[in-house]
Amino acid sequence: MRYALIADIHANVTAFTAVLDDIKRKGGVEEIWCLGDVVGYGPDPHQCLELLRQYKHVCVAGNHDWAAIGKLDTSNFNPDAAAACHWTAQQLTPEDVKYLESLPLVIQKGDFTLVHGSPREPIWEYLLSTSSAKENFAYFQSPFCLVGHSHVPLVFKYGDDDDACLFSSFSPYAGLILGRSRLIVNPGGVGQPRDGDPRASYAIYDSERKMIRLYRVPYDIDATQVRMVRHNLPMRLVVRLNYGE
Repeated sequence: MRYALIADIHANVTAFTAVLDDIKRKGGVEEIWCLGDVVGYGPDPHQCLELLRQYKHVCVAGNHDWAAIGKLDTSNFNPDAAAACHWTAQQLTPEDVKYLESLPLVIQKGDFTLVHGSPREPIWEYLLSTSSAKENFAYFQSPFCLVGHSHVPLVFKYGDDDDACLFSSFSPYAGLILGRSRLIVNPGGVGQPRDGDPRASYAIYDSERKMIRLYRVPYDIDATQVRMVRHNLPMRLVVRLNYGE
């Protein structure tokens, strides 16, 4: 079976559609595993939720998903993120709100634990260092964990013999073989990449080959930016899409 691993769509339906089209070109998948933050930042919150619901999928809650429905205070958000969140809340239909309210913090899928931020703090913690990643391996029991939130594709590996936690970037098209070592894997961001590459990022897990492969997909950034400007979303959020930051 093949599964699409996506995270941080962030209300960017142009990027999301490009990823879905790329998945189809690559032979399709059995199910989409979404790691949260379907909404926030971008101009298309309802459209992204509506599109995701058309596919067989599972999804965990992200901090922007919770903030958009009032389950998380935006006082800890930066001003641009908070402004986008408040606008997002006004765009959601009752069905959208009900869907976001239903999202769990953690999902178990076979050998994988799915969370948005981290196993220790599913909503809020960013996993960007080996020290925080090493501590988080104690908070899930499965061999592998999938996370989003940072918008950066990466892999943390916990060694079997030396108790070391190792970091590596997750390069496009290079297969990540799943073996004995425990892993925390981030497939990067669909709608707002932050690794210096503006292309949408996602991965496909092949359960028969025991492999995860990362893909980058170009999309019409200008089209998303035009809609953001039309809705008076913060200009910094508009510009950052050009640079993947």
